[in-house]
Amino acid sequence: MKSFANVNPKDLKEASRILREKGGTAAIVGGGSDVLGMVKERLIAPDVLVSLKSIRGLDRVTEKSGEAVIGGLITLDALSRDSLIRKDYNVLAEAAGKVGTPQIRNAGTLAGNVCQRPWCWYYRNGFPCYKNGGNTCFSITGENEFHAIFGGGPSFIVHPSDTAPALVALDAKFRIVGSSGERTIAAADFFKLPADTPARENVLANDEVLAEIRLPAAKSGARSTYHKEMDRESWTHAVVSVAVALEMDGQLCKSARVVLGGVAPIPWRVPKVEAMLAGKRITPQVAAEAGAAAVEGARPLAKNQYKVPLTQAVVKQTIMALGG
Repeated sequence: MKSFANVNPKDLKEASRILREKGGTAAIVGGGSDVLGMVKERLIAPDVLVSLKSIRGLDRVTEKSGEAVIGGLITLDALSRDSLIRKDYNVLAEAAGKVGTPQIRNAGTLAGNVCQRPWCWYYRNGFPCYKNGGNTCFSITGENEFHAIFGGGPSFIVHPSDTAPALVALDAKFRIVGSSGERTIAAADFFKLPADTPARENVLANDEVLAEIRLPAAKSGARSTYHKEMDRESWTHAVVSVAVALEMDGQLCKSARVVLGGVAPIPWRVPKVEAMLAGKRITPQVAAEAGAAAVEGARPLAKNQYKVPLTQAVVKQTIMALGG
């Protein structure tokens, strides 16, 4: 592993300036678990690590004008235990609490979890795939049991974040800071399919930082939850997950957001399921129909067909448990 320098900018503007000046030779570090792992795996070889830990005020949850404002540097553990998040945005607290191990949650940050790179074994082991600057997705004819059944092509990676589906389900807004200024975009617009940009997973430019996440004021009757299926009990990513946010009026579902994880290169929203739930009581039949609709259009590869019935069952059970 080559040597590198560490810099501690005083604010996001300075961090963006350093990233712009250093170009591809600099990398952002929040908690550092993913970046340092990639350095050790020789996937990246930065000359400079731009640590954001010295920037104050980005590691907490505040309430402004009814919105919850979450700094990108809040640890996953702190986020999972925050009283406001647990009360009004439970799906995000649950998602943060199911990331990796306690050690990872105590170091890893929300922005880092959202922006982490894929964990496809071909990419992580240095194969010249789309994510490594090549022009091949080796998973198509290779080991693909954990790869995408929706939205794949030309790359079939799945987005590894637990918190990303929850943020899309909550209709979050992301504040992005770069050397040319700031912009705010919807969480659903932050992530990019491989068909749009095979080498990247989101819209961040090289000099931009995900600084802050804003959640709209919780509505009366709001309920939400996150369910994650794994191939082992700890330190692993979702084989299939679902983030569900319902607005209930008694036993009637007024509106719904249903977002899948572990099955696509981006958090995979299923509008047909949301439309099916709106205006109905959540009965076993409705939940079963929602599960079936959630897997319409799935295109599994040779070794991941099992994800189709698993996704159907997870959606059915999670909706029934939350709204029934």
